[in-house]
Amino acid sequence: MSVDHLAATKAPDEAKPGFLDVKPGMKVIMRNDERACETQNQDWWMAEVIHCGGAARDPSIHTLFQVADVDSGVIRWINADLVTHILAER
Repeated sequence: MSVDHLAATKAPDEAKPGFLDVKPGMKVIMRNDERACETQNQDWWMAEVIHCGGAARDPSIHTLFQVADVDSGVIRWINADLVTHILAER
């Protein structure tokens, strides 16, 4: 009989990171990442999520997002942990 040892170590729902609820089509606020080749002229930016990429061990957990910057239209891949806020849809 197999035993799920991971189930006992999972955090309660109120402690889970917000980026786990992100789906394509949502707008999110992103923390600026520190890239050596780019100048940092702002602390955050807003993006629309195009695609959510899953982790190798559990594809239902999104670790990468393909997003489009709403100001410039630039499309890029970002780490999910850079999401600080999820904007509510009206």
